[in-house]
Amino acid sequence: GFPVEASGCRKCGLVFLNPVMTVEGYRDFYANTYRPLVSAYHGRLIDAGSIQAEQRVYAIERAALLAPFVGRVNPSTLLDVGGSTGVVAHHLSNRFNLDATVIDPAPLEIEEAKRLGLEAFIGLAEEFDPGDRKFDFVVMCQTVDHLLDIDGTLRAIRRLISNDGGLFFVDIVDFRAAYLRGWSVEEAIKIDHPYYLTEATIEAFLISAGFDVLLTDYAEDHLHVGYVCRPATPMPVDRALPALSITAELWREIRTVQGTRRCTT
Repeated sequence: GFPVEASGCRKCGLVFLNPVMTVEGYRDFYANTYRPLVSAYHGRLIDAGSIQAEQRVYAIERAALLAPFVGRVNPSTLLDVGGSTGVVAHHLSNRFNLDATVIDPAPLEIEEAKRLGLEAFIGLAEEFDPGDRKFDFVVMCQTVDHLLDIDGTLRAIRRLISNDGGLFFVDIVDFRAAYLRGWSVEEAIKIDHPYYLTEATIEAFLISAGFDVLLTDYAEDHLHVGYVCRPATPMPVDRALPALSITAELWREIRTVQGTRRCTT
């Protein structure tokens, strides 16, 4: 029931909902609509309790991926942005002996994080104000696509990392993988994702915000792409943007997918 279309930037290839929800609307969406909507779509209950088993598997996999990098940095504090029920932060804190903090806009999921003994705050990432606090290790797991302000949030995270030895992990739903999997651009669009990132666009965001990518990880679901990063000097936006040839090819591919149907026989 939300009248929205998806638009895209011809220069960089970023795709986004148009219009994007307001902060107030998005906060209400996560408090009252998000999980019931997802449950209705999938035809089964998906809530703060039922999602935890899947989150535990994800947490174990992410910890194994991050372990070599954590060992080099030796962090003591963790911030999980969009940390949901706290399952991931709890596992990482136990695995690497970290003091963990979680922020998420869904009140029921934050209550689950508090039950795990984590420091937890209700709110959008864009609203989080830690004061003078710094963190050695920041993760944003399956969250960046949900942000209302990707650039501003990544730059804020860069400022939160305590020193040049810090660590940052973020993963995206690769928009290209999503529309190629179902051969449908429309089916790759979700009301809870204001923005749709490709490898080219997330790398541009990271570089311009002040991160070096140490490792790119392609998940087994062939949909998510993860980035292990360290703090660096921000690059001017015009130098970080994807080449125009990459963007032009993206739009040609999108038009091809929209104009054809995959053969199912």
